[in-house]
Amino acid sequence: MEFEKYKNNKKTNFLAQEYERLGIEENKLVQIEKEDSAMTGLVKEELAGLASQKAVILLQMDTILEAQKKEEEFPNEAILEVRAGAGGEEAAIFAQDLANMYERYAETKNWSFKKIHESSSGLGGYKEASFEVKGSDVYKLLRHEMGVHRVQRIPATEKSGRIHTSTASVAVLPIREAKNIEINPADLEIEFLRSGGAGGQNVNKVETAVRMVHVPTGIVVRCESERTQQRNREKALGILAAKLEDEERKKESQEVAEERKGQIGTGDRSEKIRTYNVLQDRVTDHRIKKSWSNIEGIFAGSIGSILEEISGGNTEQQTS
Repeated sequence: MEFEKYKNNKKTNFLAQEYERLGIEENKLVQIEKEDSAMTGLVKEELAGLASQKAVILLQMDTILEAQKKEEEFPNEAILEVRAGAGGEEAAIFAQDLANMYERYAETKNWSFKKIHESSSGLGGYKEASFEVKGSDVYKLLRHEMGVHRVQRIPATEKSGRIHTSTASVAVLPIREAKNIEINPADLEIEFLRSGGAGGQNVNKVETAVRMVHVPTGIVVRCESERTQQRNREKALGILAAKLEDEERKKESQEVAEERKGQIGTGDRSEKIRTYNVLQDRVTDHRIKKSWSNIEGIFAGSIGSILEEISGGNTEQQTS
């Protein structure tokens, strides 16, 4: 029954109950009219009022479900991962530069940006790191950042002044309220570790960090951002579900790859999506063949115009 969707949804259930209560009142009034025709005028007036109330409630429920549908498509929470690629220590530094860029952008959007796990390189960059990002339009704006990013610059450690090309990959995994992925506990290997975080007297004394392996797929998730094993375990399960859903999505996307060939951002992590050329002060997105200057400002978080351009799918060439 069509009405069941309202009753079965926790966000509209209370309104559905009120809608049904008004329906019961309508039935009572109809019965009163049958028993006493002198009440017809008053009953019709009351019925009109109830019908008006029901129409308002129905509109409210539809509005809530529509908003929920949009939230499921573009959730306001995501896991952002950066991983060093080709280029050794310089690639790790670039991965950290990208993470800092997204964090500073998140500040401008009043988003929450919280580190979940990091593995540092010898010079302090990120071999890999993951972050929890929460806020309005998080996934909608960040989803096209998935892929391989490339930087061309002279590293601070380069004495001869040679230009190096390094890469780092970015993944953006949506965290949805209602997850479609069921995880069998028997498929998990869970290990509790001491947190690698900095500061505080109790750091490294208690094994609160979680390393979780999904045996059938080999996917590994680490979480050390929370203070307790249970909280880290719950968060790791959520991240694992997002990763498994991402794997399913990629399998499905392969079946329609030809159809989507001309679209922005296929989600393939091997796809080289953007180049940051420091010497030429230019950032180029290869999918829409468009460039931006002020690379220093971009690394400082001024990426709003880039994200909005790509999310909007505008392929007009910029003449900057």
